Amino acid sequence: MALHLSLLLLLLLIFYRLSAGRHVSVKTGGSITFPCSYDLNHINHVKYWCKGLGWDVCSYVVRTDYPKSSGKNSISDDINKRIFTVTMTDLEPEDSENYRCVVEINRGPDIRIQWFYLSVTPGTPELYVDQQEVTGVEGGSVTVRCYYSTSGDMKWCRMGGDCVRGYSGTFHGTSVRLMRTSDANNRKVLTVTMSGLKMENTDWYWCRVGELEMPVHITVSQQTATQRSSKMTSTTQDPTTQQPSASPTAEPVQNDNTSQGAEGNMEEVHQRPIDVKVLLISLGMLVVVTAGILVAWKMWRKHNNKAENQPIITSAQDRFPDNDDVTYSTVVLKRKTQQKLQTKSAEPDDNVFYSSLALQVTTQHRAAAAQQLLTERRPWSSP
Repeated sequence: MALHLSLLLLLLLIFYRLSAGRHVSVKTGGSITFPCSYDLNHINHVKYWCKGLGWDVCSYVVRTDYPKSSGKNSISDDINKRIFTVTMTDLEPEDSENYRCVVEINRGPDIRIQWFYLSVTPGTPELYVDQQEVTGVEGGSVTVRCYYSTSGDMKWCRMGGDCVRGYSGTFHGTSVRLMRTSDANNRKVLTVTMSGLKMENTDWYWCRVGELEMPVHITVSQQTATQRSSKMTSTTQDPTTQQPSASPTAEPVQNDNTSQGAEGNMEEVHQRPIDVKVLLISLGMLVVVTAGILVAWKMWRKHNNKAENQPIITSAQDRFPDNDDVTYSTVVLKRKTQQKLQTKSAEPDDNVFYSSLALQVTTQHRAAAAQQLLTERRPWSSP
């Protein structure tokens, strides 16, 4: 009879352990935070965290209405993300139990969202992480190390979403890489690296090894001006992409032959988004340079046009064709009025121009002829 009772208790323990859904292991004296997501219709409802082994027996531990903290336990509700979280601290072995996330329904049965089985052990937990809260910047990467001592299927899952198995995968364009390694203390480590982070990657994730799970929250924030400047400087100094170092005993995660889509076992390379401000600065510099070239070109054209419109002064030799057989003298062209002032007797043609040399000779000849005529008339003049 005692044997049958022992077997029955063992079966009940196994049943309750399996019925909890998620199995979490924590070291004595440690703490842990459990996330619980709910539907849009339950934003204004009371949420609570209860403890119990039976299907219908679940005693309140902490509630969102009052009080929000009780002893070692506290609860908070984020209605924007529709997630309420429960934090348990200073855990002891007697805290090992089934726990449930519940939404209270007025005038109706409450809704049990998620079941957990918490195991508090004085030794090393079967699955744990360095910290449950990890932060990163947009476009950067984060690394989560899950230490484990059990065996089984290894996954990295987003709460309420898909899981990445095998070597690598993606979460809506964000690259996820899984690597199984051993650290210096010979601890088995499942290293999860998420690259090309986006703001929408802020969420709760689950590191799973076999039936054990550990929740991890990742927060992605925007880059500051200092971080962008540092990133540009490091890129200029070392344009090569640095790969994370791995232990000599590192080996890829074994594929569990679960369908992962087209990117199943392929390594994906994701370029970081181009900084918008850098692109705008480059575009602005290009516009300034282009405008400077256009202004210089217009000034050059204006100078050339002005030079072409100026009269060209040439010498007498340039105005007459070159002829080796003809010798030209420099003459001064004068109009008819100037010629009449020099000599009244001359009646030149209006269309003819005379040189000063020809006019001088003609005047001398006329003066000599007049003098001779006077001399010839003197003998016949009266005394």
